[in-house]
Amino acid sequence: MILQLAWRNVSDRPWRAALLLLGYGLGVAVMIALLSVGEAMLTQAREEKLVGGGDITVLPDGVDIEVLKTGGLGGMFFSVPNARFVYQQVLASPRHQALVAAVAPQLDNKLLYLTTRDGSELPVRATGELPDATGAVGAAPTLVAGVWKNDEADSRWANPTLAERRHDLDRFHLPPASVAGRESWGEWHYFNVLSDDASKWAFISYIVGGDVPDGEWGGQVLVTLHEVGKPARRFSATAPAGEVRFSTTDADVRIGDATVSVLEDGTYAVRGRVSEETSGTPLTLDLTVAPITNAEFPGATLNSGSFSSGYAVPGLRATATGSICTGASPRCDRFNAARAYHDHNWGVWRGVTWEWGAARAGSVALLFGRVQPPDSLESSAPLFVYVTDSLGFVSLFRPREVTYDDGRVITVGGRTVRVPSRGVLEDVRGDDSLRVELLVDDAVATDTRAGLVDRGESALARQLARPYFVQMQGRVKIAMRVRGVRYEASGTGFFETYR
Repeated sequence: MILQLAWRNVSDRPWRAALLLLGYGLGVAVMIALLSVGEAMLTQAREEKLVGGGDITVLPDGVDIEVLKTGGLGGMFFSVPNARFVYQQVLASPRHQALVAAVAPQLDNKLLYLTTRDGSELPVRATGELPDATGAVGAAPTLVAGVWKNDEADSRWANPTLAERRHDLDRFHLPPASVAGRESWGEWHYFNVLSDDASKWAFISYIVGGDVPDGEWGGQVLVTLHEVGKPARRFSATAPAGEVRFSTTDADVRIGDATVSVLEDGTYAVRGRVSEETSGTPLTLDLTVAPITNAEFPGATLNSGSFSSGYAVPGLRATATGSICTGASPRCDRFNAARAYHDHNWGVWRGVTWEWGAARAGSVALLFGRVQPPDSLESSAPLFVYVTDSLGFVSLFRPREVTYDDGRVITVGGRTVRVPSRGVLEDVRGDDSLRVELLVDDAVATDTRAGLVDRGESALARQLARPYFVQMQGRVKIAMRVRGVRYEASGTGFFETYR
């Protein structure tokens, strides 16, 4: 009876019945959607949540926002590599002062494991932030009692003194337990200094090498002096482990009587006395190297199985003041705010080669390079070009290769070796582009099968397919377009490769 009445009602008023059915269907659909949204919001509230506060949240390229909000595997161990560099050199840099009012680095509700005294592990959730910065972006929690402000460690992370900045970036390291060939471990401070007329330059290395700290190891100070049209002169001094001091918490190092010390104003005091390897002629170093603010590379470490290599540049642009004197009746080259550079390298080096270059042209300084581990001979490791100016970090480019023309011929150990006379790096990334031309004015090469090399090799036999380590000095031409601004300039630089 009910079905019959319903059918007659529909057949008698079909349009009214259709309208009622449509309205009922829409109502049910809306209810299902609302219930689904409510369930999703409840699930998200119980899981990970996106960090709050401010107008913009900055995340690495490729991170899925929804994964972060729902706590999926992709968001469980989310972190920002080189977070202090991103904070100081990218977001809070002088370049963006007119746009960025405040920056607050935060880690929210991270999964950690707490090991107790009895050895058991407990999963915990932890949040990390800088209280003063969090308050500046309007995301500070409601304070019930006590104080909520930066402590000493927070202030050092966010606004270190220049000396603290050097120590944090330029400290020494110990070989990881997993590395192979520990006897080929090497770590060194490297400086170069160029005279005002670009006719003379010096390479200076303070090297700690060998099976550090429990095996056979020691230190070496190595200085090579170069002058246009003359052969290079090589000076060195070695010290056993008992006469070497280095630290994993600061940048100071002592090798015998030679020292590198970070002064309170963030400059480096480079002191030492070495002897020429062929004649015994003494050389005395007395330099103060001052990195220029914001012109630094934050550092990167490459770990691949039993291989480890790291690199940082505290002084991509620097000046040197002081003297380098040779001879018993000293003949001194004196420098007054001369062009200088400083970097720091560490890792295992047997079978390892690299491409490297540092140059400055006008207000721009750039760094390029890559490390080629021994297990990657069939493929090339990624190459980068890192660009800074007076305001700090500008951009990062990724050329495929450094294209060299081997138009120079030099003699190494009685053999002729073809080395670069020119090189080119090119890259286009969206609307940005870069072209760097290297013009080599002078080149020297070292046969790595014969002994230690200038940048700090600690193993006598590196077993390289390309055994000649080539160091070059010359000019650069830079043509660059970044964020709609075009820049062209010429300058000078140092470059390294293998042949």
